[in-house]
Amino acid sequence: MALADDFSAAQTRVKQLSRTPASDELLELYGYYKQATSGDASGERPGMLDFKGRAKFDAWQGRKGLGKEQAMTAYVALVEKLVGKYG
Repeated sequence: MALADDFSAAQTRVKQLSRTPASDELLELYGYYKQATSGDASGERPGMLDFKGRAKFDAWQGRKGLGKEQAMTAYVALVEKLVGKYG
């Protein structure tokens, strides 16, 4: 359960950053988080006018096939990188 604990702690740490990460970093976090918690992307891709929803779906879809543990590990590593960058 150490990975699950690290994943949970990373979710808390990312909310405590002094600055908001760049959009591409946020999308990367979102993709790993959704893959770790929900598995492969499901449902329809949002329409062309839903820019934010479409970007989020694409970030999640880009992680297709990644296992839960791999996604959690990547999420934790990315949060560590962001903590170093944005403290």
